[in-house]
Amino acid sequence: MSQSPIFLTPVFQNRIWGGTALKDAFSYNIPSETTGVCWAVSAHPNGQSIVASGKFQGKTLGQLWEKHRELFGELEENAFPLLTKILDVNKNLSVQVNPDDEYANQHENGELGKTGGWYIIDCKKGAEIIFGHNASTKDELANMIAEGKWNELLRRVKIQPGDFFYVPSGTIHALCEGTLVLETQQSTDTTYKVYDYDRRADRSNQRELHLKKAIEVTKIPHKADKVEPSRIEIPNLIITTFVETEYFSVYKWEVKGEAGLIQEQPFLILSVIRGEGTLQHEDSTYTITKGSHFILPADTGEFVLSGEVDLIVSHI
Repeated sequence: MSQSPIFLTPVFQNRIWGGTALKDAFSYNIPSETTGVCWAVSAHPNGQSIVASGKFQGKTLGQLWEKHRELFGELEENAFPLLTKILDVNKNLSVQVNPDDEYANQHENGELGKTGGWYIIDCKKGAEIIFGHNASTKDELANMIAEGKWNELLRRVKIQPGDFFYVPSGTIHALCEGTLVLETQQSTDTTYKVYDYDRRADRSNQRELHLKKAIEVTKIPHKADKVEPSRIEIPNLIITTFVETEYFSVYKWEVKGEAGLIQEQPFLILSVIRGEGTLQHEDSTYTITKGSHFILPADTGEFVLSGEVDLIVSHI
């Protein structure tokens, strides 16, 4: 028996660097004018998505993972492996670096490491990201951090809507102000702050940095994994493949008309970033609009997407 699509209700969280773009772009009911993160498809304890409808309505994605592993192809991982977020970067994020699985497991109570990928949904003219560093040794990295030589240390890259960046663990990185980003990542909330523009968590204390761990996990020298998107066209659908890695694969689907597909993965995560349309599966038709997030389980089988709609799609 095939499984029905699982539509999810996101969780929103405030951040010192957040804004209102999640409301402006997606019509989300955000909690404040400093809403920075939409945990769109998440089974992580720090931000669990809730099933919006159907027989599993009201359950968390984590509960489905624990009790209904058949939905996910009977995968044997301890935790649901992927996490999809949308980030409203109204002010610069802190400069960060993420550990790999081995380091996080040892130092962060069994957490996964964090390798991720950024799809730039929108950004202001001239926007940029911090992506990499110029240190040639650990000692040089530590010294440049201690001396605050940020302009010399950090590499900056200009961005535009539609760009995709693969961000493996060990990469110093930061999103900068004026960007709206969909992030696909391993399911973890572990990251180490390197520099935070001397911002304060409250009136007396600067936000915590994690310099020792950050220096230990940073890859030296920096080597960017170049993303070379490939594109195929089938009737009424353009599929752009951004990355296919050991952690996840990420695609953009551009639907114009009616496109028939078959779900052959343990699960697919789909996020609508533009337009509106329908998803037809067996005898049911579901409306999908900008800001919809849903999972197609292992036994979905054949389905049809219709309308004019763009989606970011991922799987392990």
